[in-house]
Amino acid sequence: MRHAVAEPRHDVPVGILEGRVTGLSGLSVSLSGLRDFTGVGDRVTIFGLDGRETGAEIVAFRDDTAIAMPYGSLEGIGSGCRAVFHLFDQTQRRRRAGGTLSINGSWQGRVVDPMGRPMDGKGPLPPDGTPQRLHAPPPDAALRARLGPRIDLGVRALNLFTTCREGQRLGLFAGSGVGKSTLLGMLARNTDCDVAVIALVGERGREVREFVEDDLGPEGLAKSVVVVATSDTSPLMRREAAYAAMAAAEYFRDQGKSVLMLMDSVTRFCQALREIGLSSGEPPATRGYPPSVFAELPRLLERAGPGPVGPNGKAGQITAMFSVLVEGDDHNEPIADAVRGILDGHVVLERRIAEAGRYPAINVLRSLSRTVPGCNSAEENILVQEARADLATWEEMQDMVRLGAYRSGNDPKVDKAVRVAPAIEDVLKQSRGENATIAESFDALRGVLSLHETS
Repeated sequence: MRHAVAEPRHDVPVGILEGRVTGLSGLSVSLSGLRDFTGVGDRVTIFGLDGRETGAEIVAFRDDTAIAMPYGSLEGIGSGCRAVFHLFDQTQRRRRAGGTLSINGSWQGRVVDPMGRPMDGKGPLPPDGTPQRLHAPPPDAALRARLGPRIDLGVRALNLFTTCREGQRLGLFAGSGVGKSTLLGMLARNTDCDVAVIALVGERGREVREFVEDDLGPEGLAKSVVVVATSDTSPLMRREAAYAAMAAAEYFRDQGKSVLMLMDSVTRFCQALREIGLSSGEPPATRGYPPSVFAELPRLLERAGPGPVGPNGKAGQITAMFSVLVEGDDHNEPIADAVRGILDGHVVLERRIAEAGRYPAINVLRSLSRTVPGCNSAEENILVQEARADLATWEEMQDMVRLGAYRSGNDPKVDKAVRVAPAIEDVLKQSRGENATIAESFDALRGVLSLHETS
């Protein structure tokens, strides 16, 4: 008889709790009647005066009042509107804390919003999948795997001067209009990975199709998951875009795959966190950013990297590039400083290099990968050190050379830099559709240095 009785459905709520809207202030809504059964991160549904349903998330409490922020517009919501929270058993409550997404392999090649809804007009996604927590903790530091082997990024400047390993996390620091989106598209197309997950946080609406069709292209999109929250969406949606993309990357990582995670940009993610924090009553601290922003950053960024070691002794890897839009080209502003201290290296794009017509506009002397020289051979490290020295000498002396204040033969190092540096700059140039492997990159640099050694 026991086998004839159906198992209980754990995904069905055990009850419904109702509250009321008691006030609206800025971007937040005050809710009464939910205090004893809800916590920060819980999601509620608010029924507006026009009958429209709006999802919201509880972000703070003030005495007996829950402070929530909607995922959509506040239009139609007024005092007295009904707010509903679904009650689940303890197991389901722990699983649903902060929200989950059901992710499966069909996400690959699709463009979705932070709620997992398709935005590309290719039809609905299959509803079944593995529930992934949006706000999952990073892997245990003592149990996660070490970095994997060297990974081919397909960009000569990065392969040579910021050589990267699987599971490494790099920051891409750039001002506006310096070629950041183009470089991210090149990485998504050219990197030797199984899956690329791209988060476009606070992107201009008109640029989404341009990025997907031009920068990413059909080849890049075929192996990518693109999560988009444009600049006109609510702060919660912009924040959730980063978490949804990270949850998708963790889904593929847990399958043992090599995942490339690209996020554009951390700055707009932090700006969304700032709007949420200030609306919930946090005091502004560094340049208007409340303290919670700098507490939340490592929780997100630390989730990228090597995954936990599985029973077979292997682990999936999330190799990550997080772009930082530096305000006013100030590379020492608070967000850039905080991100640089968390990640495993940084790549700096400079406006003066872009204005000179060299793309990608990477300043290789200011860029750093913390896994170099451990992932290169001794001969490759010597090549890179020699090239860096020549470029540094040329940067220091080029004004004097062009003004005619330096006479050839006074310093052999300067003479060599004058010959070699322009050729190295030519090696660093790369068009959008070009792919350069690690071997090809070092062969090109080796050829330049050996040619000028004999001249």
